[in-house]
Amino acid sequence: MYSKDNVPFARLKDNVDGRSERDEVVESLKVEEVRLGPCSDKIKWREKNSNWIARFAVFALDPTMTPPPPKRQKRNEYRDEAKAQESGAIQMPRKRLYRQRAHANPFSDHHLSYPISPDHMDWSIHFPAYVDPDESKTNLAGFRKLLKDVEVADIGCGFGGLLVALAPVMPDTLMVGMEIRIQVLEYVTARIQALRSQRPPPEAPQESSSPDKSESQLQNQSSIQSSPSAAVSSASYQNISAIRSNTMKFLPNFFSRHQLSSIFICFPDPHFKARKHKARIVSTSLNAEYAYVLRPGGKLYTITDVEDLHLWMVSHFEGTADEVAGNGAAGVSELWERVDDEELDKDECVRIMRDETEEGKKVTRNGGQKFVAVWRRKEDPEWIP
Repeated sequence: MYSKDNVPFARLKDNVDGRSERDEVVESLKVEEVRLGPCSDKIKWREKNSNWIARFAVFALDPTMTPPPPKRQKRNEYRDEAKAQESGAIQMPRKRLYRQRAHANPFSDHHLSYPISPDHMDWSIHFPAYVDPDESKTNLAGFRKLLKDVEVADIGCGFGGLLVALAPVMPDTLMVGMEIRIQVLEYVTARIQALRSQRPPPEAPQESSSPDKSESQLQNQSSIQSSPSAAVSSASYQNISAIRSNTMKFLPNFFSRHQLSSIFICFPDPHFKARKHKARIVSTSLNAEYAYVLRPGGKLYTITDVEDLHLWMVSHFEGTADEVAGNGAAGVSELWERVDDEELDKDECVRIMRDETEEGKKVTRNGGQKFVAVWRRKEDPEWIP
């Protein structure tokens, strides 16, 4: 049963003496079993190593069987097959094949690509349906401009639940998710591509030289041509995309001053340890950057299931935390005002943030609490030039 000829594992390397790694493992199991002898220790050893014994015995008994590929190999093969699809409808990605660690160190030097300024960002590859038809309109880097600017940013977008839910609610608004984890971003990108393939943008109306056109038809066609984004706004999921970025370092590289109308920070990493609080996505310095890219009257939405983190974010936006005293917190607090609960109840974005995100659904299943706080950007005070 344990002879080398009956162990069909060609993937395992042979040692210098010609024995495979599996031969050595099987032999070690036999030696250990013989050494223990017919006693209670042998029974305990069998119970402890039952998974290993069963795993080796199955393939040793059936030479035609081959071991299943490792999980990482299966995930890579699945993604390679998805990328190779050139025709037909793109299938929705399976989340279990895009697993990654829940945390990423924002202070590490990740291999990120980012523009040197917002005027050097290539948004055309993210929103191809909104590219300006005038090819002469390019930015400083020579990339095609869009018909409108990106207005909504989902910081730490995760698996893209918020973006997908907001897309039909705000069809005329360009929204982008920002995520630092590679495999999570790949899942969101594949998800958006699949949704776009299922709902392609409508074709532009063809011109006709028929003299029987009525005056009203000509007026309608001219009005459509005068607003090129009208044909795009009804195209579902053409208005969302995702990019890999470290928001704590490069947020002003993507958005210009007062460009955004909404920022979402949904269920961020709580970083419970005190020495890790510096890695939290809400701080005095980061709040100043959020105020820079958010236009007056715009809103910043936060939600978490950790009450301690909720109180942390509230204190840093209000400038009342002892930890931020003397670090410009008072100046930052002049830029924000909290939205009252009555207004939150009427805000559709708050409902989507609570119920449609992956983390929001998870908290609901587990019976946890959700702490929401929304902040409105004030007008610039006099001391800001």
